[in-house]
Amino acid sequence: MTRYITLLTFTQKGAEEIHDSTERAHRFDKLAKKAGVKVEGQFWTMGHCDGVLILTADHEKKILHLLAELTAGGNVRTDTMRAFTDKEFTDFLK
Repeated sequence: MTRYITLLTFTQKGAEEIHDSTERAHRFDKLAKKAGVKVEGQFWTMGHCDGVLILTADHEKKILHLLAELTAGGNVRTDTMRAFTDKEFTDFLK
């Protein structure tokens, strides 16, 4: 499985519509499921970023397509990183 961690930052539009944020997140969960992407975690944060997503799928293209759709909605900007478990990372080092 491919795993990505995505940091979310509200756009001006997203900040203006912050009260709808959890409802949009629940719609995102449904879109992810239809796209074959598992949402392992979805968190709102305080500080540098406004939220964090942890996503997994059998093909990274599914995740990247889903994140492109999320960004196109205009409420958030994303900063996405590929994430590895300890076993996966150890295998890379061999």
